[in-house]
Amino acid sequence: MSRQLTDSVLMIRPVHFTLNPETAVNNYYQQVIDGLGPADAQTRALAEFDEFAARLRQHGLNVLVVEDTPDPETPDSIFPNNWLSFHHDGTMALYPMFAENRRLERREDMQAIVTRQGFVVERIKDFTFYEKEGKFLEGTGSMILDRDNHVVYAAISPRTNPEVLLSFCEAFSYRAVTFQANQTVGDERLPIYHTNVMMCLTDKLAVVCLDSIDDAGERQALQGSLRATGKEIIEITEAQVGHFAGNMLALTNNRGVPHMIMSAAALHSLSAGQKKAIEAHYTIIASSLDTIEALGGGSARCMLAEIFLPKNK
Repeated sequence: MSRQLTDSVLMIRPVHFTLNPETAVNNYYQQVIDGLGPADAQTRALAEFDEFAARLRQHGLNVLVVEDTPDPETPDSIFPNNWLSFHHDGTMALYPMFAENRRLERREDMQAIVTRQGFVVERIKDFTFYEKEGKFLEGTGSMILDRDNHVVYAAISPRTNPEVLLSFCEAFSYRAVTFQANQTVGDERLPIYHTNVMMCLTDKLAVVCLDSIDDAGERQALQGSLRATGKEIIEITEAQVGHFAGNMLALTNNRGVPHMIMSAAALHSLSAGQKKAIEAHYTIIASSLDTIEALGGGSARCMLAEIFLPKNK
């Protein structure tokens, strides 16, 4: 049985969602919405969040919603997968964050929160000391984890440092496949800020924008690793990445039925052939996240921190 899919996710319900200027310096997917003030942005994002969480629950997924706190103000708290991850061996990992105001999202009560839900946290692995060295690794935004084969795929960028990645691999016994993934910004090719924007990995599929990897050798190495581990590759375009078609996540519900989670924008960007290839293995759940995508520069996958922790017996 695959260890890649879980039926449990953690989501942070926002209090101060808005465009974060500290992340916009290298997240080129963030957009200003003309005429939308912070209060309206929060209202719209909250409605999108609640609808998304409700849809997941309607399909039999276990969604642990944690309310954000009013203080400190954390405009990107809706994306918890960047600062923590939960693992099969009972480890909760904490990650070093690029933006200083995103470091405020880390919560000391998180272990107690998941423990109250019946999960077991055996240990905490803390990588946050790397922030003092200006080195970052933003969780499962930076890393695409193949939990069955212990391979981590990572696009090196200002938010994904090779040294911190190596520390993760040593701590969790993973092998790294790294590359540079770029997007066109004006007349320049600039690094995509997070790997999970251009790549999604499931127990059966790899949805990936190979065109974003300009180096032919790196592109071939990535394809070789995916094929060697039995993944069917679904290629997406850079334009589809702009609609967050790479920012999907595969989960299973409480009846063992596999689902692919994505935004409505991502779904609408897919071709008929791409949808068919996904639906051969997964039931698609899509929800409108337009405000969150525009202001936050992240989508459905970024909002979900998978919980693989063991449960109390």
